Formats: sequence, structure tokens, C-alpha cells
Amino acid sequence: MDQEFLDKMKEKLLEQRRTLLQSLSEQSEDMRNLVKTVDSGDEADVASDVIDRQLLNSLGTQDANTLKKIDNAIDRINQHKYGICLVCGKEIPKERLEILPYALMCIDCANAEERRNR
Repeated sequence: MDQEFLDKMKEKLLEQRRTLLQSLSEQSEDMRNLVKTVDSGDEADVASDVIDRQLLNSLGTQDANTLKKIDNAIDRINQHKYGICLVCGKEIPKERLEILPYALMCIDCANAEERRNR
């Protein structure tokens, strides 16, 4: 993947992360204080930060999973492994990543995984 696309995806992921954390912080004062501690780090180090257990316990399962996926995707960008399917090792199409920037699998592998989980 070219660096320009990776930079674009990283910014998109960071924006999604900020939006999710902002939404969560608006829910209550306690959540706002927890989000401040998590979101205060340098953006380059965001993926390596460990999210406070209290925050994860306070999040809904879906929000917690989305936040973890976003952080993992940022980490994969930093490790030069972004956009590679974790199952088959093929490159995930850019079109898929633009729609779902934290995708772990190509469409074929994601569909196969979904069928197995039914």
C-alpha cells in the first residue's frame, strides 16, 4: 500500500476514534474523566496505549470492540501490516478499507467466517 493511502486511513481511524470517545464522554461525567485519561496521549502512540480497564468495563460491548479494532488497525499501520488479510494473507482491497478502515479480513474470508459463525 502506498504511504499516501496509509496516511489517509490512519487519519480516518484517528477521527473515528476521537468521535467514538467524544460520544462516550458526553454520556456522563465519570466517562468524560476516563476518556480524558485515555485520549491525552500523543496520537502517534494512541495504538500502543492500553485503554483503562474501567473505561472498557463502562463501554457497551459494541463500542469497546469497535475501539479495540480501531486501535489494532492503527497499530497494524505502524507495523506496516495494515491491509493484509489475517486469514489468507492477501491484500484487502482499498475500497473495502475505505468503507471499513479497521477490516481484518478480505471479503471472501470475512464471508466464510460469518458463515462459520451462524
